[in-house]
Amino acid sequence: MIKRLPLRTCVGCLNQWPKRELLRIVRTPEETWQYDPTGKANGRGLYICRNANCLARALQNKNLCKKYGFQLKPEQLDCLKLALDGQQEV
Repeated sequence: MIKRLPLRTCVGCLNQWPKRELLRIVRTPEETWQYDPTGKANGRGLYICRNANCLARALQNKNLCKKYGFQLKPEQLDCLKLALDGQQEV
């Protein structure tokens, strides 16, 4: 029996990828957004490819703000960019 990998959709490029290949941003119960390196934090999660272009596209996408109420503080955005730089796979 083959184990199925959970797929998630990147909010930047809208392609589906295995969950482990994406970065997760989660909305906490306090209604704030933060980077979730474990992928197991409670709350509503968004997934982004490990690609700076997808992050830029996701931040420019107005539907993202309207649909999810997505707004990162500058220090949270810096943390996410560092995660992209440190974990980006070629």
